[in-house]
Amino acid sequence: MAFQAFEFALDAIRSVQTPLAAIATRDPDLARQLRRAAASMALNLMEGRRREGRDRLHHYRVAAGSADEIVAALRVAEAFRIVDLAAIAAVLRHCDRVLAITWRLTH
Repeated sequence: MAFQAFEFALDAIRSVQTPLAAIATRDPDLARQLRRAAASMALNLMEGRRREGRDRLHHYRVAAGSADEIVAALRVAEAFRIVDLAAIAAVLRHCDRVLAITWRLTH
């Protein structure tokens, strides 16, 4: 399941590129935070895959937190009218899948 979550994380990273570019022109700090969260989501999924016990759960929880951070950053950008909901819909779907899988992995 973690591998599938990693693939969804990569899909989110691929689909966030256009909204990220728009955000970077209007709010560079938010764009940097969004980029870090996206990397953290994917990297923690794979690191957790090689860990055991509570350490593994910790990495999956961090990945979930990063996925939630991506969602929040995009919704903030949408609220500020930097991007519209249609432009971020695919990223939100991929993050939702990551969140569903990480929830199952940690509960």
